Amino acid sequence: MQNKTDTTEIREQHRFDIPSLEKYMKDNLEGFSGGLTVQQFVHGQSNPTFILGDDRNTYVLRKKPPGKLLPSAHAVDREFRIISVLGKKGVPVPRAYLLCMDDSVIGTPFYLMEYVEGRIFRSPFAPEASGNEERKAIYDSMNETLAKIHRVDWAEAGLSDYGKPGNYMERQVDRWTKQYMASQTGKIESMERLIAWLRENIPSHEATSIVHGDYRLENMIIHPHEPRVIAVLDWEISTLGHPLADLAYNCMPYHIPDFNDIKMSLQGRDLSLLGIPSEKDYLGSYCRRAGIESIPSWEFFLAFSIFRLASIVQGVYKRGLDGNASSQNARFYGEYARFLADTGWGLAQKGTEA
Repeated sequence: MQNKTDTTEIREQHRFDIPSLEKYMKDNLEGFSGGLTVQQFVHGQSNPTFILGDDRNTYVLRKKPPGKLLPSAHAVDREFRIISVLGKKGVPVPRAYLLCMDDSVIGTPFYLMEYVEGRIFRSPFAPEASGNEERKAIYDSMNETLAKIHRVDWAEAGLSDYGKPGNYMERQVDRWTKQYMASQTGKIESMERLIAWLRENIPSHEATSIVHGDYRLENMIIHPHEPRVIAVLDWEISTLGHPLADLAYNCMPYHIPDFNDIKMSLQGRDLSLLGIPSEKDYLGSYCRRAGIESIPSWEFFLAFSIFRLASIVQGVYKRGLDGNASSQNARFYGEYARFLADTGWGLAQKGTEA
């Protein structure tokens, strides 16, 4: 699913019964020849991910982590379901092979899918690209793929129960406000103002599509030699929701400045020199592909995306404090949460002025 060099030995807390898995694969997976090898991917998703191999083929396994979990968390069955459906609708996703909900095999539910060989760019600058023309085409493919996801007829695809159509943004603002308050360590004035503004400015226009929830360049595989998306990864928080929430999250690098060593911002860069489209051009391409004329309440969706990220970072900060993390690490996340809140509130004020 990622570069094979991004793997390591299985972490101690994620070890499982490999002979039991091998037997299960022999009994259920056509073409599996035995002689199973297992490595774990380094880059951490909350669902541990492994690369498996036999004499002829390579597979990827995603499993629930061990231990007591919230009932709705780490739902590997939802991931398996969505990639199974989208693969039949022409969306570039890995092929889904097997879902196993039987804890007795390796201790937790898991699923097996195709290993997709390709490139992963972890920075929005895609520095590994061959040049500005390839970078331009990669961004265009990312844009086209998002519109393709949003155009899938979720009801016709049997996904009417995959989420709750309607009131998505109201529910999201409420959910992430509660998350933030549960991890609050002190007063952040801009965060409180941002929360109040979001509650008062929830858009009245409704739209429902499949949403990925974490749609960014790092979560897709680019063809080894061509500038096109061949697989979108990490569907863990996908649901039915407002497509503009996905689009705004995808566009955050245009709006969040660099912070200390986090150099992920597209602000202040010569985008034409990099081959990266301006936000205006990127949004125009999406509108054309999605069949919409304009993007209403854009500042709201951007401010919400940054608010959600600030809530997540604040949670990391609180967990770090509770776990006696190093003061340097804890201070960094605390400062970053405040920085994001300030950024989101700045966007909200622009929305108010508009």
